[in-house]
Amino acid sequence: MIRIDIDDREVKQALQTLQRRLDDMTPAMRDIGELLIETTKQRFVTSTAPDGSRWAPNSPVTIMQYLRAKGGAFGKRGGLTKRGARLAASKKPLIGETRSLSTQISYRADRASVEVGSPMEYAPIHQFGGKARIGGKRVTIPARPFLGLSDSDRRAVLEIIEEHLTGA
Repeated sequence: MIRIDIDDREVKQALQTLQRRLDDMTPAMRDIGELLIETTKQRFVTSTAPDGSRWAPNSPVTIMQYLRAKGGAFGKRGGLTKRGARLAASKKPLIGETRSLSTQISYRADRASVEVGSPMEYAPIHQFGGKARIGGKRVTIPARPFLGLSDSDRRAVLEIIEEHLTGA
């Protein structure tokens, strides 16, 4: 599982206040975990990082591999069919046939923390980018961050903490 530590003073202070008021913050941490699962999954729909930047588009090699795996993408002369062009245009980064990376987002909450991540072994290379060996070739994969706090996530986390403080 990838672990990203959020170093946000305001969120930390709110969590410390909540911790002083509550013996067990697990319910608040679960609510935060559920929120972050949904917002992380939404990033795969919008192809955006937590900071709002767009993910790098798929490489031509990735598009070609995707189209070769699909039937009817190429005509008899080797050109793209209408279906192939439609498939190529709709291929989003990080969304494979199984959608494993986008659907295997989970959290683990305890009394004082929540961890959100993906168990997929290839998650780190997509989160951080780097060099990889694919099909015997060495390729550079651009970072496409999907884990982390957006500004709206941060506000929602603070609201969850406030709700739990009010109810404590």
